[in-house]
Amino acid sequence: MMTISLQYVQRRKNHYRYRRKVPLALRDALGGQVEIVIPLGTTEADVVRRWPKAHKDAEKRLAEAVRAAERPKGRVTPPALLTPLERYKRANEHLVGLGLDMTWTPGGEDPEDIAREVIAEDIARKYREDDEGHPQDVTEADRALLRALTLGAAQKPPEATLEDARKFYLGEKVEGTHDEVKKTQRIDRAMALVREALGRDPAVAKLTRADAREVRDTMLDKGLEPSTVHRMLNDVRAVINLAIKELPLPGVTNPFLGLEVKKDATASKKDERHPFNPDQLKRTRERVLGHASEDLQLIWRMLEGTGARLSEVAGLLVSDVFTDHKHPHINLVFHPHRRLKNTGSIRKVPLVGDALAAAQRALETAQDGFLFPGYAKTRARRDAASAALMKHVRKITDDEKVTVHSLRHNMKDRLRVAGVEAETADAILGHSSGKVGDRYGGDEARLEVAFRAMQKAFV
Repeated sequence: MMTISLQYVQRRKNHYRYRRKVPLALRDALGGQVEIVIPLGTTEADVVRRWPKAHKDAEKRLAEAVRAAERPKGRVTPPALLTPLERYKRANEHLVGLGLDMTWTPGGEDPEDIAREVIAEDIARKYREDDEGHPQDVTEADRALLRALTLGAAQKPPEATLEDARKFYLGEKVEGTHDEVKKTQRIDRAMALVREALGRDPAVAKLTRADAREVRDTMLDKGLEPSTVHRMLNDVRAVINLAIKELPLPGVTNPFLGLEVKKDATASKKDERHPFNPDQLKRTRERVLGHASEDLQLIWRMLEGTGARLSEVAGLLVSDVFTDHKHPHINLVFHPHRRLKNTGSIRKVPLVGDALAAAQRALETAQDGFLFPGYAKTRARRDAASAALMKHVRKITDDEKVTVHSLRHNMKDRLRVAGVEAETADAILGHSSGKVGDRYGGDEARLEVAFRAMQKAFV
């Protein structure tokens, strides 16, 4: 029984922890986290020593969540980065705000003409004039405003470019999603390669099949894997399809439709990695458990016993690990410090046998709410864990197709040999099948099925 009284301290069996619920309004900002849980040690002296830091850390994380929740969702694009179409739209919005008639066309001498002329002269007055009285070094924003003032409804809007299509796609399909940063980076990379290949920001309506082939060939010439090129072209197609449909661009066809990457260049993914053979696995495990740091040993044991990705295990929070549950498991969800590959990767993975023992030991040594604090917080640290484990793998085998990731293939084979249904195996490994039925049913029922399957695999 504790003789001290500190807020948010909870005793569990032979250890103490700092446990604090996250307010509902802040959970999205913390990646869906329901609680902040930080180990405090096994004695009251440990609690007294570690509680101030744990409390400070929790307060900091909640304060950051408050700021993130209050931050405006919209993004302001600097004028210099606007496309001609965006400048055209902003100029017209400005004129609407001034109360001008947007159906006006030049050619008269009415009050509308006079008002537009006065506003245009006021804008031009900001700039120095040449010998003929023309303003010099006018900004693109003011140039668009002057065109809107002098041409009115007679001005034709600029054509939508690929940059307009990119921004529209991100706004409609990406912003506000759980993996917004990752998706944005992927789309931006593909669009940057299109501009590099074509040497311009092309109008969507003027893209040709020859342009599409040039983009594909440039990507391949840069040494990108054909599978990567195939994925990038899918992204380009999606961006252009949405622009054609919604901007809209009637009568325009997407020149990237049906564009293929050569079949001999799109190698099957199943050839990218091989599972460890029994001897390799035995010797590599012995090597890791005999030479690696304790955290890396525990990570290896959990990888081998769950089939999870290294980043998924290395990035776990203490609150993601449920060793006292009826069906012990790790709960893989999105976190600000560690994203998942896709929504199909959100899952509960059973812990049985040695993986369960490793998770229990990791909980005893966890700090600051992270199961593996030395590797969890950034992608660079998780990559370091992968590199460190790979050094041990290479001491056993120089087969380039055998890597740490091969443990997922070993788990797939183990489940297959145990007679586990493909749907259950995919759920354990985080392979989204895309079937509608995968979205139905309760979490606990799915966990129970997966747990029985894992027990069967490790008999």
